[in-house]
This record gives sequence, structure tokens and C-alpha cells, in this order.
Amino acid sequence: MKDYNNLSEDDGHILVKTARMIVTEYLKNGTKPKLEEEFKNDFSFKSGVFVTLNSTLGLRGCIGYPLPDKLLFNALEDAAISAATKDPRFSPVKHKELDSITFEVTVLTPPKKIVVNKPEEYLSNIKVGRDGLIVKHGFYSGLLLPQVPIEYGWNEEEFLEYTCEKAGLPKNYWKNPDTEIQKFEGIVFKEEKPNGIVTREML
Repeated sequence: MKDYNNLSEDDGHILVKTARMIVTEYLKNGTKPKLEEEFKNDFSFKSGVFVTLNSTLGLRGCIGYPLPDKLLFNALEDAAISAATKDPRFSPVKHKELDSITFEVTVLTPPKKIVVNKPEEYLSNIKVGRDGLIVKHGFYSGLLLPQVPIEYGWNEEEFLEYTCEKAGLPKNYWKNPDTEIQKFEGIVFKEEKPNGIVTREML
């Protein structure tokens, strides 16, 4: 059985094109497509996953599951439909938009708490281009995927600040002793253009 450590370019192609197929069917007919047994067998390991939709204007939807609570094929289906229809930052995607949207799938490792003696040590325990971050403080929580700081040219400190902001916290709350910082890694597969070739993004 496949797992996070042995996903190939072909696997990435299948995951991204399946996410597109799921959303296309759902937006057209309001139903979930029947997934092939081979696909379900290949991706029946538990994994976190995010599906990201981008248009020419930028982000169009992004939703996923950071924890490996679901089998990947189940999580992909739910994340794809939610990214297209339930991201509260955007109106639901319409079927006619799909030819101008690129699909991206990020498969995640389980998040791990970063243990430090003082907040400044977070900076040496995080690597931009490898790690994604989760910030938790009380009822507040925010997540940014590994590709985000690359896209914006952030360093490690800026990455921490913007993840705090994503959680609804002040930017400097990563220095608060009651704030928990977790990191995870991700494999990113994305279409080069709408309906185009799928490649693995090297962060």
C-alpha cells in the first residue's frame, strides 16, 4: 500500500485529476462520483490533505484536514468539495468557472509540536520550504501550508507572524508561552494550467 513517503509523480497526477473530477461532478449534478476501487485501494492510508483552487485572480478556495483522521481517498473527496463550495472567504465556485481554475493537492505528514525552552528557538526549528505551521492558543487556531511562505517570500519569523494572524491572534503571539506551535511537511502536486499537466512543486 502507498503512503506519504512513496507517492510518485503519477500518484500526484491521479490525486489532482480525481479532485477535479469530484468537483466537476458535484457542481454539475450535485452528487459525488463513484470512485474506482483501484483508486480507493491505492490511497487507503490515513493522511491529512488540503485541496487548493486558484484562478487568474489568485486563491479561489482552500480547505482540508491537517490530521490523519481519514483515509486519503475519503479526505480528498471531502476537501475537494469543501474547497469549491464551503470556503467562507469566497462565494461557491460555479461549474462554468472550472476551465479557468487550477487544482492543487497537498498531502501532509502528521503535525508535531515544536518543543523549545524559549520562543527564539522556534526560528531554528522551522525551515521555510519544508514545513507548514499550526498555531494554537486557547480556542484560536490557524494553519498555513508549506508553499505559502515561498509564494510570499517570507522568512521564518514572518511565517510565524502570519500563521498567528491566520489564527486571529496578534502577530507576536508566537512568543507567548501559552501558544503551541506545530509543524508538518507536505507534498504538493498542482496543475500547471487549468486541466493541464500535473507536476510536483519543489518547495
